[in-house]
Amino acid sequence: MSKAIIGRKVGMTQIFAEDGKVIPVTVVEAGPCPVVQVKTVESDGYAALKLGFLPAKEKALSKPDLGQFKKAGVKPCKVLKEVKGLEGYKVGDFVKADIFAAGDKVDVSGVSKGHGFTGVIKRWNQHRLKETHGVGPVHREPGSMGSISDPSRVFKHKHLAGQYGVENVTVQNLEIVRVDTGRNAILIKGAVPGPKGSVVTIRTTVK
Repeated sequence: MSKAIIGRKVGMTQIFAEDGKVIPVTVVEAGPCPVVQVKTVESDGYAALKLGFLPAKEKALSKPDLGQFKKAGVKPCKVLKEVKGLEGYKVGDFVKADIFAAGDKVDVSGVSKGHGFTGVIKRWNQHRLKETHGVGPVHREPGSMGSISDPSRVFKHKHLAGQYGVENVTVQNLEIVRVDTGRNAILIKGAVPGPKGSVVTIRTTVK
């Protein structure tokens, strides 16, 4: 059975292993996530759980969203997501951090940091232009766009300046170093997508 939970990225720190090695970890506040709806193959065509996360005020939700929580008898939540693979839960139960253990391999999904409008060097890792022999006055521009006569246009998908970040990103095959059930915290080795305070989804790895 695969496992999944919704969490909030707290930030990064480091811990020491028994042999004295330093392990960089990301701390994720994972759950508790109330089960708002149980979807089945018979009624919905696929099996999944709809989980809530982070308490919210009723006035902050739309009527359709608020109706789902009232029907389930669950307190309103800011985040409402579907996860697959969890079994044995019913409406009103809570999915907690203790479903994972140290040594588990997971995939972490989230929305990456936004960098605004950026140039081609930061966005696409392109090289600078030469700073000698009459090149300039700009040295961080994209450079030549192509031939004048043929095709007389710039092809689609050419790497140019533009919006960078705020994309759905999944980092695969990360290792859980420690689970603190008292604080609902999961310590994951390495970095996970998104800024501090952003919502992430932790799932059993697919690889």
